[in-house]
Parts: sequence; C-alpha cells; structure tokens
Amino acid sequence: MKKWRKNPGPRYALALTVFGMAASIKAFAQDGAAGIQEADSQVRSYFEPGTNLMYAIGAVLGLVGAVKVFQKWNAGDQDTGKVAAAWFGSCIFLVVVATVLQSFFGL
Repeated sequence: MKKWRKNPGPRYALALTVFGMAASIKAFAQDGAAGIQEADSQVRSYFEPGTNLMYAIGAVLGLVGAVKVFQKWNAGDQDTGKVAAAWFGSCIFLVVVATVLQSFFGL
C-alpha cells in the first residue's frame, strides 16, 4: 500500500483508462440507433440463406436416416420402428423450426 502512495503513476494510468473507456462508450452510444438498424438489416439478410441451410440439413438427415432404417430393417432388428420415428422426428423438427422462425420474424 505504501508503494501506491509514493508512486502516482498507477493512479494516473487508472484514471486514463477509466477516462478512455468512458469516452469510447460515449462515442458508441451516439450512433446507437443507426447501429441497431444496421444489425437488423444484416440479420435479415442472413436469415433466408440460413433457413435454406436448415432445409438442406433436414433433407440430408432424411436421406441418412432412410439408409439407417433400411439397414436395420434388412438386418431384422426389433427397434426399427423406434429408429425410424427418431429420424423422421428430427427431420420434421428442423423443417418446422425453420418455418416457424420464418413466419415469426415475418420475412
């Protein structure tokens, strides 16, 4: 604690850091509305490709699931119906989530 009293350098450094942070926060806050609008437009521009990506992932999962279920069915496994329901459910979930998000955000 004695070093803090003798050497004013750390106090000045702390004061400059606080002042710099306050100035940068004020600079960012001045153009907040424009920044929010820009962020909104960027999110909206990525939304349709993201929705299409979810549909594509659902299609690939459907194909992989169909192959897995077919293999289990040919092997005579007893849990073929359970596996088919799980794969089908995951594909339906992806499609429903993409559709609900698209209708929720009104895009």
